[in-house]
Amino acid sequence: MAVSTDAPVRPVGPAPAKAARRTPDSLAGTLAKIVLLGLVDAFAVYVLMALFLNEEWVVFAVAAAVTLTVNWIYLRRGGLPAKYLAPGVLFLLIFQVFVVVYSGYVAFTNYGDGHNSTKEDAVAAISLTAQQRVPDSPAYAVSVLEQDSELFLLVTDPDGEVRLGGADMPLEEVRDAQTDSTGTATGVEGYETLAFNDLLNRQGEILALKVPFSEDLDDGTLATADGSNAYVYKPVLVYDEAADTFTNSETGTVYRDGGEGSFVSEDGERLATGWKINVGFENFQRAVTDPDLRGPLLSVIGWTFTFAVASVALCFGLGLFLAITFNHPTLRGKKIYRVLMIMPYAFPAFLAGLVWSGMLNQEFGFINGTFFGGASIPWLNDPWLAKASVLLVNTWLGFPYMFLVCTGALQSLPEEVNEAARMDGAGAWRIFRSIKLPLLLVSTAPLLISTFAFNFNNFNVIFMLTGGGPRFPGTSQDIGATDLLITVVYKVAFGQGTGRDYGLASALAILIFIIVAVISAVSFRQTKSLEEVNS
Repeated sequence: MAVSTDAPVRPVGPAPAKAARRTPDSLAGTLAKIVLLGLVDAFAVYVLMALFLNEEWVVFAVAAAVTLTVNWIYLRRGGLPAKYLAPGVLFLLIFQVFVVVYSGYVAFTNYGDGHNSTKEDAVAAISLTAQQRVPDSPAYAVSVLEQDSELFLLVTDPDGEVRLGGADMPLEEVRDAQTDSTGTATGVEGYETLAFNDLLNRQGEILALKVPFSEDLDDGTLATADGSNAYVYKPVLVYDEAADTFTNSETGTVYRDGGEGSFVSEDGERLATGWKINVGFENFQRAVTDPDLRGPLLSVIGWTFTFAVASVALCFGLGLFLAITFNHPTLRGKKIYRVLMIMPYAFPAFLAGLVWSGMLNQEFGFINGTFFGGASIPWLNDPWLAKASVLLVNTWLGFPYMFLVCTGALQSLPEEVNEAARMDGAGAWRIFRSIKLPLLLVSTAPLLISTFAFNFNNFNVIFMLTGGGPRFPGTSQDIGATDLLITVVYKVAFGQGTGRDYGLASALAILIFIIVAVISAVSFRQTKSLEEVNS
């Protein structure tokens, strides 16, 4: 019988896999996606409405673009990696990129106390705060009323006339007011009279309430400090919108826009309230030209480098020494010793600073009282002793981490290399210097670089132990011998000594970023040479 050769030949081997098909989402998954996306969109709409009402057009455009992008990513078919990456990228942009960019922007402005808003807000604030009580003003009995979260003054004139007014409503006569036994008006229908406790809790709002007032005392405002008696106040500084100037009604001094975010008189006197403007590199120039800042800042930079390098060296050296000591094969009770060594690692750094600050107290500290017979040694008040104390405490806090790292690295080293070195006649020191240490540095060098960066910005120990002191003499800045750059940034930003100056603080923060970035980049590049050890 002849055999047909026309039958199809099946390939030998496994059958080809079928094209993967996208399985539809389950009902629960679809509902969860709709609910979560709906919540995100609802929040986005609320934010967009607030930005639109405040005319923040740039931020509005960015927020709208982000909202549309998020909806496009999660509503389209496919693009699974983007759906997983989108939340992380979004939070990275908000909490990292935006913060860095905004800090960089603030560094080129005069943002700080008295310069934190627009010129229009500054003019309104000066006009509102530069008020003086009219000497002949009688006392007006008042009650503070509230309607729709707005405060009003119910005023009883000395002749018994009752009027009602608010910040945006001049006084108007009221005929059906409620009165007490003395004839003083206490309430009006449709308004809630604030009780005494409410007056105390909302004293700030009450002090800020200025009601337009016009009588024989000329135009002014009616204001109260205690919620029971009000007086007429008139502005001391009068704003001329056409000339863009403020004039002191008592002295005649004229304050003009000096181009530096403040109203300035001809003799250089500035009004306290100004506005935010771009100042270019002025904040960076101040750091090197201001006599009150230049000298202390140079000392702080030098000490910051010294503290960071010394902290890494001391912590790594002590940690490595203890790791080698407690890694000896014949040592008994190694586990107990290791537990005791890592106890400081579990101690919060800010709390350790406070505890050591008490122990190193010059008059009542445990250190002086126990080890030095009650001698008055200024551990935290002398510049050099304070620096030594800071390094001591930071070493006590930092060596357990290096102890753990070095212990793990030592236990991972191949013992065959050590045995070969001993057979060649190498001693313990030569084995450590030529074999163990290079192998240890391969795994610990990145950690040493990160530890340097951490100690360069080690805020907790410095601030809790010494507060940056003792303070440098001959400067108006609150800067001391143990201050790091990061603590100086904190003091400048939050106004310890000379008022808040966010612009200068941001400029110093950029300086810290550049220094740490350059040193880290150079150090990581140098660590590549250690890779040759493994080869």
